[in-house]
Amino acid sequence: MFYAMPIIMEENTNNRRSFIKKTALAGLAGVAMPHLGFSADSETRANGLDTSVRPKVLFFDVNETLLDLTAMKQSVGDVLGNRSDLLPLWFTTMLQYSLVSTVGRQYQDFGIIGAAALQMVAKNHDITLTETQAREAILGPIRSLPAHPEVKESLTRLKNAGYKLVSFTNSSNKGVQTQFENAGLIEFFDERLSIEDIGKFKPHTDAYDWAARKMDVNPNECLLIAAHGWDIAGALWANWRGAFVSRPGAQLYPLAPNPEISEPNLKLIADKLIALK
Repeated sequence: MFYAMPIIMEENTNNRRSFIKKTALAGLAGVAMPHLGFSADSETRANGLDTSVRPKVLFFDVNETLLDLTAMKQSVGDVLGNRSDLLPLWFTTMLQYSLVSTVGRQYQDFGIIGAAALQMVAKNHDITLTETQAREAILGPIRSLPAHPEVKESLTRLKNAGYKLVSFTNSSNKGVQTQFENAGLIEFFDERLSIEDIGKFKPHTDAYDWAARKMDVNPNECLLIAAHGWDIAGALWANWRGAFVSRPGAQLYPLAPNPEISEPNLKLIADKLIALK
């Protein structure tokens, strides 16, 4: 009996290895990874959902998706000593600590977290930056960001085509209202949703579930339009549909399903959505 144990253990180990290998290959089938020779079919790219019909609600991320962040990036770059190379680090640090807050069951305004992240990045690079300076660098310009050039016409076309348009952002309710008033976007949206009301930042699945309930639709009847790979990934994992605005520097997350639409601007995305019956 004791002599048989090593053989049994080896068989169990081989079985586990075989299972892991099969599971990994099955998972790769749902991910577009051309550098490994894998490509996702249309059904997998659409997260297994029926993409031949119109979604009931179009949800829009706000910052970078609809609004041009150039002025805010310039402001942040200025207080970092014109270190434009630190901008991506600042944004990822802001996103990281928004999720740290969510996991820790805490909530702070996204802009306040952004200012705190800016102080962290500055300190790590021996740049002196006060809390007031950090907040002014972000909260000042973010309130008056202009819309990207194609946004208003695209929203008009989608609205005229009968779509319900809802903004869905990590920014506060007051913040996005101010942004839309200054950018001239208020009239286009049937509803403005902020994660402030649930206290959990995207891409937490609960945020997408909450937004679908707020609009009284099923998750698979929602489509998120966003210029952030992490936001698209969160929506697809919540069983939403997705359209990625591949603005410069934006990338999809390779380990998430691909959205059904990926275009460099909102006009081309609108073209495809309007064509749906």
